[in-house]
Amino acid sequence: MRPAPIAETVGAFAARTSLADLPAEVLDRARHLVLDAVGVALAAGEHEFTRRARRALARLGTGDQSVLGLPDRLAPREAAMLNAVLVHGLDFDDTHSGAVTHVSASALPTALAAAVQHGRSAEDLLVAYILAVEISARVGKVSRGGFHTVGFHPTGVAGAFGSAVAAAKLSGLDSAGITTAQQIVGSMASGILEFLEEGAWTKRLHPGWAANSALTAAAFAAEDWPGPPLVYEGRYGLYATHLQGREWDATELVQDLGTRWELLDTAVKPFPSCHFTHGFADAVLALHEESGFSAADIERIRCFIHPTPGAAVCDPIERKRVPQDDYDAKFSLPFIAAACVSRGRLTLSEFTDEALADQEILRLAQLVEIGDDPESRYPHAYSAAVEITLHDGRKLFRRESVHRGHPERPLSHADIREKFTSNAGPRAKTVLPLVLSLGERGDARSFAESLAG
Repeated sequence: MRPAPIAETVGAFAARTSLADLPAEVLDRARHLVLDAVGVALAAGEHEFTRRARRALARLGTGDQSVLGLPDRLAPREAAMLNAVLVHGLDFDDTHSGAVTHVSASALPTALAAAVQHGRSAEDLLVAYILAVEISARVGKVSRGGFHTVGFHPTGVAGAFGSAVAAAKLSGLDSAGITTAQQIVGSMASGILEFLEEGAWTKRLHPGWAANSALTAAAFAAEDWPGPPLVYEGRYGLYATHLQGREWDATELVQDLGTRWELLDTAVKPFPSCHFTHGFADAVLALHEESGFSAADIERIRCFIHPTPGAAVCDPIERKRVPQDDYDAKFSLPFIAAACVSRGRLTLSEFTDEALADQEILRLAQLVEIGDDPESRYPHAYSAAVEITLHDGRKLFRRESVHRGHPERPLSHADIREKFTSNAGPRAKTVLPLVLSLGERGDARSFAESLAG
């Protein structure tokens, strides 16, 4: 007998899943992932990209939905878009390592918008968020890093599918409706990596567009709009079109569905930069602390990286050594390595205009050279190796096979709460207990309003 289409299997799973089906460790981790996302969103409220996003979305009209940390009132799709910009804009949000996908950046805004729109409970909101993270991670993981290789941003592509599942479930659709929402959103899932060439801001929109697409797909699914049954595995389905001849097995998407939770493998970021750079930041900071060298002592810094992440954070090397703005710098391995040497840290302060103009950082960035790392574990982990040559002839070497935040080196819940407190500022004390009790009582609208400005 021919197996059921993958979208149908996912639809049936999502339709029957309730809070009682979710293991305690999944619920606990999910609440901490939401906490991390909310904290990063609150930290992004006063940035220029947020101001521009607010003005742009206000052009599309107003509504009754609140926004994280801000006073804006928007319609559901615009509220989801702005919330996603807030969560993802600083590139400080979580990433599922194997999927190379920022899962919460679309999952949380979609779940919030749909749950409020349809008058759902906070419990419904939490379940839908978990399903969105789970399916987004699985959709991205099937590509084995291939989406990045051919120039697609998995956050926009994979995130649309997981978010469509959440939006459809919160819309009250049954298994068939959740299936249809996935089939429809396949024609909307998008996001290209061309932003890397100039440090453009388009990547900040990708999870919001995934959320927007998901809410749209759920609305059409509610009206029985037909979609292609083999949206994942078909001749012109997601993987055939987006992986361009690379190997894939779409059945991996549903293997152990409901018994093994990809959400638990979602990495929380310790640094506000592209996840591909984190192992290098840790390696440079560790060598700096161990050896006590100064910026003036350095003759050369060699960074060894897998070619796929290397293309994102190292090419073209001349531009990466002189990033043009904060977003450009977040995807510049030379700049990040230099900042870690110069300042002995990597925080939001290292991506300000002042830091971008720091002559010592820029001088050190010119000393960074890039090499291939045949021992890299990419895409399973974002490995890093660094060799620093000093003027006195010493060569210092450190390898980080697995980046911090990875399932093999996870940030603890205490670490996540500390990061949240730093990001959320004066609101941390009141918001933290609200988020960590999500799903225990109340309705989604009340929860969303408690997080608004």
